[in-house]
Amino acid sequence: MKIFLILLLSFISISLTSCSNLTKQDVGTLSGGVVGGVIGSQFGGGSGKLVAIGLGTLAGALVGGSVGKSMDQVDQMKTQSALETQAVGQPAYWTNNKTGANYTVTPTRNVEVKGNPYCREYRTTAIISGKTQTVYGTACRQRDGSWKIVS
Repeated sequence: MKIFLILLLSFISISLTSCSNLTKQDVGTLSGGVVGGVIGSQFGGGSGKLVAIGLGTLAGALVGGSVGKSMDQVDQMKTQSALETQAVGQPAYWTNNKTGANYTVTPTRNVEVKGNPYCREYRTTAIISGKTQTVYGTACRQRDGSWKIVS
């Protein structure tokens, strides 16, 4: 059952993120929701497990949406640069001069997604208005050299 729920959440997230009109906040919300649901699935039993999954999904979606909303075009370019140039486990740090938000993007693992061998799992930690928020995701390099979030 746990594996089924994880696969279902992942499928929904990947399906929705392929829509071209999603905003960065939408992608952050979806990614955060999937990760939160997976984390929530590790707790409780029976109906308690379903509550934990629901709460984890909600909390992850809120955090992911907040991080996604706060990132402007410069932050997105720096994230793409980190995915392209940083070694696995090597973080990239910066501060957004307009918003004051601090970001850390760390590639955590190289993976293959749907036949694309140029994909990376990553962790983004943002300090926004004094609150630390962490989002996990996977991005793949596209033919034009840009990186696209796939989950």
